[in-house]
Amino acid sequence: MSENTRLHAIVHGEVQGVSFRANTQREAVRRHLTGWVRNLWDGSVEVVAEGSLAALEEFERYLHRGPAMAEVERVDVTYSEATGEFSSFNIRY
Repeated sequence: MSENTRLHAIVHGEVQGVSFRANTQREAVRRHLTGWVRNLWDGSVEVVAEGSLAALEEFERYLHRGPAMAEVERVDVTYSEATGEFSSFNIRY
């Protein structure tokens, strides 16, 4: 089994138009995570990140807060085995 883990999260609330994606990318890079973040049509934000479990748990705590202007209502998170398919953390449009 890989020593890395994958986090998949859907962040609900006032999370679009508040620099959520840019801040999420910065927080992921700071923790040496790979993956992506994107806005969804329903106003939520989807995040896929891979890295160490400790870094992902810290990152998940950030997702529950978000940047200063965000109002996170809830975060639906699942963890699974990492695929290793990413080389960086990007914003998807």
